[in-house]
Amino acid sequence: MKPDFEKQNGLVPVIMQNAVTLKVLMLGYMNEEAYTKTVSENRVTFYSRSRNALWTKGETSGNYLNVMSIAMDCDDDALLITVNPQGPTCHTGSESCFGTEGSKGFLYELEKTIDERITTNDEASYTNTLYKKGINKVAQKVGEEAVELVIEAKDNNANLFKNEAADLLYHYLILLRAKGFSLQDIEAVLQERARK
Repeated sequence: MKPDFEKQNGLVPVIMQNAVTLKVLMLGYMNEEAYTKTVSENRVTFYSRSRNALWTKGETSGNYLNVMSIAMDCDDDALLITVNPQGPTCHTGSESCFGTEGSKGFLYELEKTIDERITTNDEASYTNTLYKKGINKVAQKVGEEAVELVIEAKDNNANLFKNEAADLLYHYLILLRAKGFSLQDIEAVLQERARK
């Protein structure tokens, strides 16, 4: 099933989204020829309205957008393409043409809060108290939370399972901080694996 290219004078808007992070990367346009080339090569090709020509994203920079999935909207006149980007998407060198501030989501905000509680040595903070006990205690706590999650996974109480999953994730973030790593470091490993 193809998009309806006739509705908008032969072009459809196409939103690029990172398949791993779900971050919106850019907006472009395709005509039928660009769409066909994208589908056949599994690499995004747009139609440039200013040059009146096809251009494959990354053909000069090497920052290709490898297609993971293509979805059409309910009116068949717009596309959402999830991609595995090979480098920054924006011509400015940014990951996204829509900027990067505040785009990482709540887990990154939580990671920042954890860092602040540790850095400011907040004596009333559970996070800071656990962190000051050292890496062995933090790792032990992650292990305990992992076991509790596994136990809840075997039962059918969704609320308890979600709470244990949240506990594990929270303590995992503290462990990352204690080891001197960040979510972004782990995300980079996962992105590299997704490229293979």
